[in-house]
Amino acid sequence: MSEHKRLRVAVLFGGRSAEHEISILSARNVVEALDRERFEPVLVGIDKEGRWLVQEEAGLLGQSRDPRLVRLNREMPEAHILPHQATETALQTASGPPLAVDVVFPVLHGPLGEDGCVQGLLTLAGVPFVGTGVAGSAVGMDKDLMKRLLAEAGLPIVAHRVVRAARWGRARRTVVEELEALGATVFVKPANMGSSVGVSRARSAEELEAAIELALDFDDKVVIEAAVPGVREIECAVLGNDEPIASRVGEIVVSHADGFYSYDAKYVDEHGSSTLIPANISQEEERAVQALAIRTFQTLECAGLARVDFFRDQSGALYVNEVNTLPGFTNISMYPKLFEASGIGPRELVTRLVELAIERAERRKRLKTSVA
Repeated sequence: MSEHKRLRVAVLFGGRSAEHEISILSARNVVEALDRERFEPVLVGIDKEGRWLVQEEAGLLGQSRDPRLVRLNREMPEAHILPHQATETALQTASGPPLAVDVVFPVLHGPLGEDGCVQGLLTLAGVPFVGTGVAGSAVGMDKDLMKRLLAEAGLPIVAHRVVRAARWGRARRTVVEELEALGATVFVKPANMGSSVGVSRARSAEELEAAIELALDFDDKVVIEAAVPGVREIECAVLGNDEPIASRVGEIVVSHADGFYSYDAKYVDEHGSSTLIPANISQEEERAVQALAIRTFQTLECAGLARVDFFRDQSGALYVNEVNTLPGFTNISMYPKLFEASGIGPRELVTRLVELAIERAERRKRLKTSVA
């Protein structure tokens, strides 16, 4: 670690995914929550071409909260991570000498940010970073692989099928016929995407074909899930490394015209959804959700943070929907709101996440790299 008084936290946001704008909104809240007596932020935005650009704090904090209006300042100097410069990792910029970096806080959502790619780069660079490592990030991003591991561990998941672009291109009619086994209503999702980008509900063969086409715009693998009768969307946040804790349980109540928790319902229509914290469930059921969230977190090799999303059917049965290894930190995001309801405010939450990153990195440093 470098010896300057405050730890220098490089907040990494933007990214080359359809969740670019949501990432900017999340970064704004993380930067606002940083304890300035302990941490010095360095802001780095990744544009949609993959360039890393130093960003000004005033520019980030002055952004609109509407994802359609946010953007990076692309006129700023480029930045590059330089691994292991002497005893520390440095951020090289075109505008000055290298800046020592103590820890990176990736506030990235979606492919090339949440899927293990950036985590691999930071691991190679030898810099501590907030969140799950390469393997857990990759599995957490890929809904197909995630569901396979959850099923192997005996955790409850919704009936689903996976369709790849190559097979869809050559056997569309056969695929549609096979998917009839999932029921009259299904939900179609890109396997590697979040924030409900590319997600559709389909209630006919025509809608199903259109939904698969849309999802294939964002990924070459699509997950089709059976609709859950009387579904309620339940969420629980998890914090920690080896001994994680679970937050209070919340519920998403959707009122948007789409009828489900779509991208527009989340981020565009201010009246499209609301959150209920704590969820209107019994204490016994809340404990069951919390225990299932922690089991899911551990099964998928998560670290630092994750939000686990559940479906609850009309009988009260729970199904693990998905895990978000870098959940949103926007002003409407459930992860920080759930922990705030649990007595951990944004500043303490961000501080703990940085401390967990350093704890994990220091543990890895103790591992042997030689048999001698």
